[in-house]
Amino acid sequence: MKATSLYDISITRIDGQAQTLKDYQGKVILIVNTASKCGFTKQFADLQSLWEQHQKEDFVILGFPANNFMNQEPGSNEDILQFCQLNYGVTFPMFAKISVKGKDIHPLYEYLTSKDTNPQFGGKISWNFNKFLVSKDGRIINRFSTQTNPLDQELQDAIGEALR
Repeated sequence: MKATSLYDISITRIDGQAQTLKDYQGKVILIVNTASKCGFTKQFADLQSLWEQHQKEDFVILGFPANNFMNQEPGSNEDILQFCQLNYGVTFPMFAKISVKGKDIHPLYEYLTSKDTNPQFGGKISWNFNKFLVSKDGRIINRFSTQTNPLDQELQDAIGEALR
């Protein structure tokens, strides 16, 4: 059954605890598919800076490791978490490794990329570190490509506007 609301989607934290996105209702959410062995992996540092800048506001970054592109996230959940914490000091919420495209696509990414549920910003995930910005009421309000750094002004402005 396809989700009709972002908040209906079940996710698993990187430590194995189950939850739903409803836990983040009322917050601006930046959803990012990540990988530890990608040319864009250094974006973890800037995601962490962005998180530190806004974490006291109604804002959260959710990282979803995925191994969909050239085997760039081969590790276990434990390996991924250790890598992110040791190399980039990541403290924003990270989740269990999922698939962001293909036959085994996770329901979250099926929702995010579907033109039915996300007509304005839907479309296939092109690479690691695609970013979806979700409003406090659960609407997808922007999408940023891999090339958009988390600290780019365009993304910063979109977050600031969503937090108003």
